[in-house]
Amino acid sequence: MWRSMKAFLLAAGIGSRLRPLTDATPKCLIPVAGKPLIEWWLELFRLHGVTDVLINTHHHREQVRDFIDGHNANRGQPKLYETYEQRLMGSCGTVLTNRDFVAEEREFLICYADNLTRINLTALRDFHRGHNGVLTMALSPSNTPEQAGIVSLDENGLIVEFVEKPVRPKSDLANAGVYIANQAVFSHFPRQEFIDFAADVLQGLAGQMYGRIVEEYHLDIGTPENLQKARDEWLT
Repeated sequence: MWRSMKAFLLAAGIGSRLRPLTDATPKCLIPVAGKPLIEWWLELFRLHGVTDVLINTHHHREQVRDFIDGHNANRGQPKLYETYEQRLMGSCGTVLTNRDFVAEEREFLICYADNLTRINLTALRDFHRGHNGVLTMALSPSNTPEQAGIVSLDENGLIVEFVEKPVRPKSDLANAGVYIANQAVFSHFPRQEFIDFAADVLQGLAGQMYGRIVEEYHLDIGTPENLQKARDEWLT
């Protein structure tokens, strides 16, 4: 467990693939095994010593805001902070705009809230500290690599190539939407209004980032099929 750690939890997406569920409920509050998805993230963060979490909001912001306020009022851990995006900024845009949140951190987490996971964040951090890359990407084997961001690794775990939705995938190792980054990552963000990791940053980081395969349960619940799969499997 870490003494302290900060994380970005990216939760502002509209969740269009999960409609009509997300017409009334933000994706991060959709229940799995009796708890909203975001609560499973907070349990994972507590387990691995994450102390402060910045959550971006947009779609059904009021519901997420109420969750954050209730959590903090009950002195829940970790402490939650909100950054509201009137217009979506993209995954990198959120991180760059809120750079001050992690200004004093040696490294920090960036997590996509639409994953249901038991990833070992401590092991990911330890792996990150064992190399000199600017970012470590969690990787998960994909059955549909042509629909994912796919990496090629060398024998040391260095990501030598990243291709988003490749026509001819060279591997099945997909971006799992969990990163640990150093401060140096900010120098690789383009200065534009909307910045996305997959589209605008990760390809350029090939040769400067490393990947670690997730051995624990990990599933993107962004489709009705995967959401049902998660609900069937999670507690077992």
